[in-house]
Amino acid sequence: MNLTRIISIVLFLVSIGLAYYLYSNINSTIEFQDYIVSTEKQITDKLAIIREAEKAYLESHGHYTSNWDSLINFIEHGQVPITVRREIIKQLAYGVEDVTVEIDTVGFRSAKDRIFKKNFALNATTDGTFIEFFIKEGDYVVKGSNAYRMRVNGKNEVYRFSDQGTVLKLSTVKPGDAVKRGQYLADLWDYQLNPNVDLKNLATIPGTGKTFDIFVGKIKRAGSMVSVIEVKDPAPLNPARSENNEAQIRKPLGFGSRVDVSTSGNWE
Repeated sequence: MNLTRIISIVLFLVSIGLAYYLYSNINSTIEFQDYIVSTEKQITDKLAIIREAEKAYLESHGHYTSNWDSLINFIEHGQVPITVRREIIKQLAYGVEDVTVEIDTVGFRSAKDRIFKKNFALNATTDGTFIEFFIKEGDYVVKGSNAYRMRVNGKNEVYRFSDQGTVLKLSTVKPGDAVKRGQYLADLWDYQLNPNVDLKNLATIPGTGKTFDIFVGKIKRAGSMVSVIEVKDPAPLNPARSENNEAQIRKPLGFGSRVDVSTSGNWE
């Protein structure tokens, strides 16, 4: 075997090795980026639950909590008051009105339902004559599916859902009944947050196993002391979110503020 052939074989093997090295690096980078995206979705799912739980805790107790055991126990077993706000207006002299606001508690709802579920109503889109529902109580409906039929201006029209959820209750409207625009037709509910998150490990950050930083306190606004909260990931898996990164491309995932009355999340 001459020298030229030996060199050719060596260069061929080197090129194969280099190609594999480049492919491996690129593939590892892509896999790591996919892992970051997946992990950050898990993190924001938890942050969204923590935020709603803290808001419900504030409604029930008048303040936020920085104790994870207390928060998790509240989610599992707590109750949130259902309130009705009333304004009592008294006419005084010279056309002046005295307005008194009263807030009455009319019942309680489980904290878990308050945090995870949203309720909404199906209302008539326009005036017409009701013909039929395409649904029954207990059905799960999707956006765009048929909801009900009405006769409007001499034509039978089908109206569809603009949201998705489970039908809780139908109104007592009957075929032939006159229906006004905005009239209540049905109650529905759906999950607004991921119900599969492990609540017992709510404080643990996916990907790193660390614990979310949580701060609660009071600040003065308009002469009153109001509650504030900040929750964030102290050690982001994503290098672009690291506070040690001089580029400061992105902030660590979190919500709220220590100096402002806000519960906004920076992933939204």
